[in-house]
Amino acid sequence: MPEHVEVALPLPLFRTFTYRIDEGPPPEPGCRVLVPFRRRERVGWVLGPADPAGIRGIRSVHDRLETEPSVTPELLELARWMAEYYVCPVGIVLRSLLPSVLSDVARERVTLTPNGRTLVEGRRAALQPPGPELPDSAWTLLEALESMEGPAALSTLRKHLGGASAWPPLRRLSAEGLVEHHTEPPRAPPVRTRRVVRLTERVPDLLEREELFGRADRQRECYEYLETAEGAAELAELTGRLGFSRSVISGLEDKALVTLADEEVLRDPFQGREPAGPPPVLTPNPAQRHAIDTLTGALDDDARAPFLLHGVTGSGKTLVYIELLREVVDRRGRSAIVLVPEIALTPQTVGRFRAWFGDRVAVLHSALSNGERYDEWRQLRSGDKRIVVGARSALFAPLDDLGAIIVDEEHEGTYKQSEAPRYHARDLAVLRAHRAGAVCVLGSATPSLESWRNAERGKFRRLTLPDRATGALLPKVDVVDLRKLRAPGGQGGQGGQQGGASASAYVLTPPLTAALTETLKRGEQAILLLNRRGYSSFLQCRGCGEVMECPHCSVSLTYHRGRQILLCHHCRHEVRAPNRCPSCGDPELSRRGMGTEQVERVVGEAFPGARIARMDVDTTGGKWAHADILGRVGRGEVDILLGTQMIAKGLDFPMVTLVGVVNADVGLHLPDFRASERAFQLLSQVAGRAGRGERGGRVIIQSSLPEHYAVQSALTHDFEGFARAELAERKEPAYPPHLRMANVIVSSPDAELAASTAEGAAAWLRARIAGAEGGGGGGRASAAAGGLTLVGPAPSPIERLHTRWRWHFFLRGAGVAEMTRLLHAFMTGYDPPAGDVRIALDRDPVALL
Repeated sequence: MPEHVEVALPLPLFRTFTYRIDEGPPPEPGCRVLVPFRRRERVGWVLGPADPAGIRGIRSVHDRLETEPSVTPELLELARWMAEYYVCPVGIVLRSLLPSVLSDVARERVTLTPNGRTLVEGRRAALQPPGPELPDSAWTLLEALESMEGPAALSTLRKHLGGASAWPPLRRLSAEGLVEHHTEPPRAPPVRTRRVVRLTERVPDLLEREELFGRADRQRECYEYLETAEGAAELAELTGRLGFSRSVISGLEDKALVTLADEEVLRDPFQGREPAGPPPVLTPNPAQRHAIDTLTGALDDDARAPFLLHGVTGSGKTLVYIELLREVVDRRGRSAIVLVPEIALTPQTVGRFRAWFGDRVAVLHSALSNGERYDEWRQLRSGDKRIVVGARSALFAPLDDLGAIIVDEEHEGTYKQSEAPRYHARDLAVLRAHRAGAVCVLGSATPSLESWRNAERGKFRRLTLPDRATGALLPKVDVVDLRKLRAPGGQGGQGGQQGGASASAYVLTPPLTAALTETLKRGEQAILLLNRRGYSSFLQCRGCGEVMECPHCSVSLTYHRGRQILLCHHCRHEVRAPNRCPSCGDPELSRRGMGTEQVERVVGEAFPGARIARMDVDTTGGKWAHADILGRVGRGEVDILLGTQMIAKGLDFPMVTLVGVVNADVGLHLPDFRASERAFQLLSQVAGRAGRGERGGRVIIQSSLPEHYAVQSALTHDFEGFARAELAERKEPAYPPHLRMANVIVSSPDAELAASTAEGAAAWLRARIAGAEGGGGGGRASAAAGGLTLVGPAPSPIERLHTRWRWHFFLRGAGVAEMTRLLHAFMTGYDPPAGDVRIALDRDPVALL
């Protein structure tokens, strides 16, 4: 009797599928298989044995794509948990855990048969075509196929039909024997090889060598070169740089002295980069030593609670991480994961760990090519590399015997995945470490309020590094009130004028200008932060007031002066910057707001001799762009580094003695309950870049709201004071971390359909929360079980995005299990109206925009 297996497919369907194994034992859980699905084939993952009872028309697995599971048992269980908690199909979750090349879907191809070609040629010759009468769409496909060489992709055929489906005419043509349809299996994962010439026979005797080569001097030279090259060399090098002809190599082959073979080459993401230097000699201070001893001691504890490592900026958290990894990897032979929130931090972080652990460190992040990512993944899976450093997806590295997971800058919102499954890597790190028996360390100078409250309630163990590792003091922080520049008679800074100030005055106020002058005069470095890229926030016509907006999103287009374009930072729509207002034709266009590009211009004009580097999304598109810019700063080739939030964290440059925040109010009053928390974290983190060396440091924050508690707490580096104030603000109305939340976003190109679907979905949930149809009212309802509350629906703060209108509502409550059950019932049971409408669920959101 044939075996049956349960297979998960990467489809937005909350179910799995049963397939038959016709030959041999069933694949192990976690293995990839190629299975038929509807009229095509797909890659799926075996979850385990299946019961075929009651299922009709069970189809067979077409192919086994691997013998060793690409998803380890540990990761398979983690995927099941993610699917349950984040209410996402398990196939979608599994796809997100692996390199993209391992979930490459099958490809549909259509080929013209000899009968089909005869039919087309007869019609072209104006002869009476034999065979059946065909619709115009079928003739269009036949003629298109006849003009092509080889099989055609379905996507290509659709273009010939004006975007219409090709399946109806193809089914007719296939039934008549005029075309053949088949599916190419997924591409094999990319493996890089090189052609190598390798010595197989040594000839030490000089007389024998003379007889062997005779007058074949080039063969002798090639042979002797291979001897000096440890017996092997690349064919391309021999025939290229060294100039040996292919016939010389063939002659050595004929003499049975060498062989040619293709050998695999593992791609190195660090190829061409400077090798890591020797590790620095560092002595832990008492606070660091206590943290190290506690963490290494926890490796032997049966119950391992997560640790929150709260250390001020510059307190030496990295040294604590390294000492923990030395214990885990060097002394105990286990493996470890280090997560960093952004690619910008990866080069410096990887460099520090490679200095200690060499080639045992792998890196995983989105800037790698598919091949590099796959090779790193394979070396982790084989155990050749034992430490992985990377962004959130590095959490799913296939490491065995996991000993530690470190989440650096654990408060960062970039640990949250923006697409399904919308997981939070920090929370999953805690879970994976617990299940693997590993130590989990969450490190930050400004912890998230969720982690802080978990530490207060005893769920996390808190370790504190209260002082900077070097003994240096935290930098002095001053605030400049930008409102005074607007007052009558107010003095602008660089570019300022009596009776007000120009736009450039808000970039460089007099105190910041003076501080920059002194810093440059002393040969030191400065950092300037403005968390908004581009040149101006938007263009506005002075005549009619029209603002240039994105046609696809409900946001203004940002002006980029360097490229002379208006760009949407959400959907990437761009247009040439106009010279006149498109509405009224007025040539007077005003540039409102400012971005990093404008800051660069203003600072360059004010300090023409300064070497300036800008670091934002526009300047870091290249693979190693982050590392190149930061490398120049570290070598002292940059006087002023300016940029967005990517320069605010993780950077350690002793010569940076001044940090200026151009405008601390950016993002402070966004319609999001975390706005104040993010503003405080950003100010505190960027302030921590100053004064890390012996020269001390200073921070100047420019703000129109200097009395705001987020700004005031940043002035005194008072995280605990900010946490108390912010937690009190979130008690009424209640927001996380006082309870759990799930945000439901409804979108459609049709504004009315989006609104009506959101209303209907909220009503569906409201009725089930209340336990009866029609329960609750006024857009708000509550349930005794779990205390769940539904708020909304309402238009999203960014009402239109990527041409889709967006509405949202959210659930709040303390009952985790109750919310999980309700969300599963909603995502599987609610039937939205017909039309192009999408429903997305974001559990534990970090932003509500």
